[in-house]
Amino acid sequence: MKKIEIITRPHKLDDVKEALRAIGVKGMTATEVKGFGRQGGHKEVYRGAEYRVDFVGKVKLEVVVEDALAAEVVKAAAKAAHTGQVGDGKIFVSPVDEVLRIRTGETGEAAI
Repeated sequence: MKKIEIITRPHKLDDVKEALRAIGVKGMTATEVKGFGRQGGHKEVYRGAEYRVDFVGKVKLEVVVEDALAAEVVKAAAKAAHTGQVGDGKIFVSPVDEVLRIRTGETGEAAI
């Protein structure tokens, strides 16, 4: 199993969510996060004063899928989140050793 973390622009959340549902992803978790990458934040002007915004608002989607579906999830998420502009986000893929569904006690892929 793989855990896939997709960090993207907030306005791309629905596009990514629908793309993942279309390929069979059954569940996901979304979190509002702040951070920066190479862009290092940006400058804004408020009442004539310029100030630096170091942390940019993003959305992090987390999904756990079977190994066979992982590459397809990455491809679909990358396509749905792509704008071609700096700050599109990142996708991280990590191995998952075990999953336990608390309610039923199911483990492994049956618990996804």
